[in-house]
Amino acid sequence: MKRTKGSSITRVLEIIDLVARATYPISAATIAESLDIPRPSVHRLLQQLADEKYLESNLAGHWLPAPQLRNMSLGILHNARFRAGHNAILQQLASKIGETCGLSIPSLSGVHMTYLDRAQTNWPLQINVPMGSEVSVTSTASGKLYLASLPLAERERLLRNLPIPRLTRNTITDTQQLSAELDRIAQTGIGTDNEEFIEGMVACAVPIFDNQQRFLASLFVHAPAVRFSLEQLLEHAPLLQAAAIELYQSDFTLQA
Repeated sequence: MKRTKGSSITRVLEIIDLVARATYPISAATIAESLDIPRPSVHRLLQQLADEKYLESNLAGHWLPAPQLRNMSLGILHNARFRAGHNAILQQLASKIGETCGLSIPSLSGVHMTYLDRAQTNWPLQINVPMGSEVSVTSTASGKLYLASLPLAERERLLRNLPIPRLTRNTITDTQQLSAELDRIAQTGIGTDNEEFIEGMVACAVPIFDNQQRFLASLFVHAPAVRFSLEQLLEHAPLLQAAAIELYQSDFTLQA
């Protein structure tokens, strides 16, 4: 049974929502069928969204979020109302562990992680990665955790095409070795960085999932190696996991 015809604005929002939630780029035909919108209307609206850089199509003609939609989503996430809820949880977690804790999300391209928020402690020696920074997806705890969450075929495709720069002496640059590391992370659910991204820094991260077990963000803690070994940092993984659940259940706006 056909649904009642919606307004153009409603249709645009439904298309954006469907594309934003999709695990893979999706075709115009899939969008039309999923939303029960005539194909000519879908093609027209998709072109308008592409012109305004909210959506874009890949070489196969399938649709995915574009920079303007990413900027809008980051603007919402940085809104003071929403930051207050998850920042309080981060502050409490950082206080318990005694080191910097934060959130990062996959970049639009999927080849970097974007630092979304953090809570720091009062140590005179700090490792400061500014909010909004895009960091390596192959050498950070958060990035490797994200890669490990992907379906195996998608992960292998990314690894075949991703540049893997050597950032420190510990950076894993061999694709097979990195793939084995990602298998381990997929099993444990904990991403690690043993001085692979920044010399003298160790980190671990746990995922924040939505209620359909889709990866939303990484919750991480990092520390100078002179204060914490990676093994010592991993002892706090249960605190991170509990905070990840609390973040999803709070006002954290990455909820689905």
